[in-house]
Amino acid sequence: MFEAQDGRRELEKKIEKYFERKQYPHLQDLLLPLEAADIASLFNELNEERLPLIFRLLPKELAAEVFVELDSGQQELLIRRFSNAELKEVLDELYLDDTVDIVEEMPANVVKRILMHSAPEIRKNINEILKYPEDSTGSIMTTEFVDLNAAMTVEAALKRIRRTGPDKETINICYVIDGGRHLIGLLSIRTLLLAEENDVIDDIMERNFISVQTLDDRESTAQTLSKYDFLALPVVDTENRLVGIVTVDDAMDVIEEETTEDIELMAAMLPSDKPYLKTGVFETWKARAPWLMILMLSATFTSIILTHFENSLAACAILTSFIPMLSGTGGNSGTQASTAVIRALSLGEIRFPDLPRALWKESRVAVCCGLCLAAVNFVKMMIFDRWLMHNPAVTPLVAMVVCCTLVGTVLCAKLAGCALPLLAKKLGLDPAVMASPFISTIVDSISLLIYFQLASMLLGI
Repeated sequence: MFEAQDGRRELEKKIEKYFERKQYPHLQDLLLPLEAADIASLFNELNEERLPLIFRLLPKELAAEVFVELDSGQQELLIRRFSNAELKEVLDELYLDDTVDIVEEMPANVVKRILMHSAPEIRKNINEILKYPEDSTGSIMTTEFVDLNAAMTVEAALKRIRRTGPDKETINICYVIDGGRHLIGLLSIRTLLLAEENDVIDDIMERNFISVQTLDDRESTAQTLSKYDFLALPVVDTENRLVGIVTVDDAMDVIEEETTEDIELMAAMLPSDKPYLKTGVFETWKARAPWLMILMLSATFTSIILTHFENSLAACAILTSFIPMLSGTGGNSGTQASTAVIRALSLGEIRFPDLPRALWKESRVAVCCGLCLAAVNFVKMMIFDRWLMHNPAVTPLVAMVVCCTLVGTVLCAKLAGCALPLLAKKLGLDPAVMASPFISTIVDSISLLIYFQLASMLLGI
């Protein structure tokens, strides 16, 4: 990892200098000590026309690791520039799940070329994984794992690992299967190394294990890996046959994607899988405009309420000046509750049956917050608005209407912010959809109704 921004800039300058002077051995020596992710990060700052040549300077194993870290646009550029032999070299070094990820991102003509130069067994496995739904565990698993037979001795197991291990994504955990490929246990490499050579796998394997199924939600699988601090999870089909594993690096990618998607939905944008600066203006417009139109049209309810109470506003014009404060406070209160609930849902801390408990908690929090805000606001209206600003229209009764509305608004906002994400989850929608923009629109309408009803009752307008 780069230690400082200055060090990164210095490195970029050296790369440019060596490239311009065609000092390729020096350029290679500069890149070799770096991590694959750091080299890929440097590639983002370089002219794309230089990428193929610099990429060819890397040893094939490091080149494959760097290739995985590049964004889809750079990968496509390199694939198009590769010769058939170069493409096959890179594909041979990739793990299956990384190859599948690349295939999913590429256009049809590039995918055809990738499959054409993949080994028949790899091509078959790619097609099998691509059949699983996009959000399923099967879509992120790899079939490159070490399986052992329960009747093996430790000596035989170690020989098998040495023979097949170099092509596997991980050998830290080995999976024990029977003749029908049913998963019956697992074994760590540590246990194997510490056991006697003539010990039988059946006697030393771990029989209590956690597995996931191919059609399980991939986010749930990623959370399971995080919860138990596993490096990998076995994936079985409906008949408990071992078909693959999910590794921690894939789980981290899923969590990052899901978090990014939630953030974008919470900001009322359609999710995008491209980096910000590489997303075109038209694509960004398409992601944002539909939600903005929906929210704009939903704000029509606010206009209808204001029109309905137009005479009341005319009779007591000072009420109008406090509407932005009430709407803003309601939106902020709802956002606090919805953010907490959406986070709890994503971590599996609450479920829909917990709705009554969550509402009861938020209602108490809302009363405490509402009363605190109302007290501060009453003092502010009396001292600042009435006394310092010399506004006699701000009477104690008007302040009472605003403060009572504030309590009701905070209560409704927090209840809505708590309930809507849980209801969305129950209906199979992404809870992040019910975030601040929608809640603010709903709370605006509710707060105005409370405001004018209280004003009618207490001020007689």
